[in-house]
Amino acid sequence: MLQLTAEERRALRARAHGLNPVVSISQNGLTEAVLKEIDASLKAHELIKIRVYGDDRDLRDAWLTEICEKLDAGPVQHIGKLLVVYRPSAELAAKKAAAAPRRKAEPRRTKRSFQGSSKR
Repeated sequence: MLQLTAEERRALRARAHGLNPVVSISQNGLTEAVLKEIDASLKAHELIKIRVYGDDRDLRDAWLTEICEKLDAGPVQHIGKLLVVYRPSAELAAKKAAAAPRRKAEPRRTKRSFQGSSKR
């Protein structure tokens, strides 16, 4: 299971605030098909919300732990019937790095370069 610091969880909760649930766990519980869908969603998005249709809070906690252990993900939040899960994706990180514009280094200015330009 991925361990997240309090600051990482806080930042991930803020990112997840506007997300809609992409996977639902209903009356059949946490099946292999649901785990496979959660895994695919984590590969595509890194950070996902999961809606759980059930009133047993302890069962939701157990499912969150099981999801994180089996899929090597980190639990971000469990609020009501929503679970927020994060797993960093190497593919998405590579795409973001490739898409980021590269800046050229600007020459450093020193005091000496400004001394002659002031008029008194």
